[in-house]
Amino acid sequence: MSGALSQRESEILTFERSWWSAGGAKETAIRERFDLSAAHYYRLLGELIDRPEALEQDPLLVRRLRRQRLARQRARSVRRARG
Repeated sequence: MSGALSQRESEILTFERSWWSAGGAKETAIRERFDLSAAHYYRLLGELIDRPEALEQDPLLVRRLRRQRLARQRARSVRRARG
């Protein structure tokens, strides 16, 4: 997918930036706001943060999410290596 972000993609970035301020469980908020399972939401978010348009729209958020993803991937690799 290329070009400008869709309205929904922009809403996902906005939600991700501020979901914690609303309180409550994030998975419940995802279901209520986007009518998605948490797994589907995170899959979409992962694809979204790889897009240059997302980085352009919210560079601080996208870089933070990319760093967090990389840290999780590294932690999984370490756990697998320790077996």
